[in-house]
Amino acid sequence: MAKRYWLFKSEPGAYSYDDLVEDGVAEWDGVRNYQARNMLRDDIKEGDGVLFYHSSSKPLAVVGAATVVRSGYPDFTAWDPESEHPDPKSTPENPMWYMVDIKADQRFVRPVTLEMMKAVPELKDMMLLRRGMRLSIQTVTPKEWETVVEMGTR
Repeated sequence: MAKRYWLFKSEPGAYSYDDLVEDGVAEWDGVRNYQARNMLRDDIKEGDGVLFYHSSSKPLAVVGAATVVRSGYPDFTAWDPESEHPDPKSTPENPMWYMVDIKADQRFVRPVTLEMMKAVPELKDMMLLRRGMRLSIQTVTPKEWETVVEMGTR
């Protein structure tokens, strides 16, 4: 199966790229949107690339790259009433939510801001740049991946 690419959004106050670097490997848990859940469960696989995007921050930007190190599995935080995002409808016997594990690969030399990406013609069709696109997990084409990584590392 070919390597795929993704963009994961996170508010840096909740979980930042620095947190990922410090943790080494992290569970990407707490996603409570069915479309994103389906990607976590069915599509995102070990070895896939992740652009780590800081949302609800100034500036809005991709700050680094990561790799998926464990494909989708049940998000056990959903059935933990003490977690930050419990869901009593999800149980170990019938999990509703899924997560993957990722590890940091490369912190960008400079953040690739939303404004910078909007100015690049090769990125004009990127999901992130579509009006009203709010999904916390989005697909990224190989060309978009290459362009954003190059922008962040040069």
